[in-house]
Amino acid sequence: MPQKGKVIIAGAGPGDPDLITVKTVKALRQAEVILVDRLVSAEILQSYAAPSAEIVYVGKQCRSHGTTPQATINELLVEYALLGKQVLRLKGGDVSIFSNVLDELQSLVAHGIEYEIIPGITAALGAAAYAGIPLTARQHSTAVRFLTYYTYSKLTEEYWQELAQTEDTLVFYMSSERLAEVVEKLTRHGISEEKQLAVVEQATTPLQHVQTSSLYAYEKNLGGKAFVSPSLVIIGKVVSLHQEFKWFTNNPSREHYFKPVSEQMGLVLQ
Repeated sequence: MPQKGKVIIAGAGPGDPDLITVKTVKALRQAEVILVDRLVSAEILQSYAAPSAEIVYVGKQCRSHGTTPQATINELLVEYALLGKQVLRLKGGDVSIFSNVLDELQSLVAHGIEYEIIPGITAALGAAAYAGIPLTARQHSTAVRFLTYYTYSKLTEEYWQELAQTEDTLVFYMSSERLAEVVEKLTRHGISEEKQLAVVEQATTPLQHVQTSSLYAYEKNLGGKAFVSPSLVIIGKVVSLHQEFKWFTNNPSREHYFKPVSEQMGLVLQ
């Protein structure tokens, strides 16, 4: 029986391939097997993965054919490690923010497999920087909350009341499809008219597109719009800084930077 391999779980950053860390590049060059998410730039694999590495696409995409169940990903990590392989689990953004890293860690621990975790730049930080929106700023906000309002999210009315009244900047992941509900709940609970929202589509990529609006004018300005995935939502007084400090070109294209999972499943890197 071969000696057990090792699994490295690493964040690839939010999209721009230059935002990957040096440590993750080293892991890419050494990996024999790479299990990669959908929201990882193809350029990263083309530039840094060893030519001999086996690339396994295990992306997830809401309501899309080809989405890989988390249980399958867990099984693949264990299977390759038990074969003695050096395995890299490459995730978009950072590994600890709204990812299923806990499930993967539990599977590795249950099978006695050695692992390492390498952080990455999470989408909130990338989107804010490339939109010219400081997440904290004097007289605007001194704290940030990372949230999600996805299909499984259950937030109490008391919590929505708190979110509406807090001075913290709110960053919503995986919530653009339910953004009208988010806005309705916050405005119903009296969120300040000083606060605005920004939707950052495909942050840090050449196709980044930023749209801003008052929450109370959301229906007029953005109501009914379908946002390109991935989209991240920033809500707070800091959003008002976007117009003054935006520096990255806004691209109105509806093209997708990240391939759908259905296309990735048949993709073989040359």
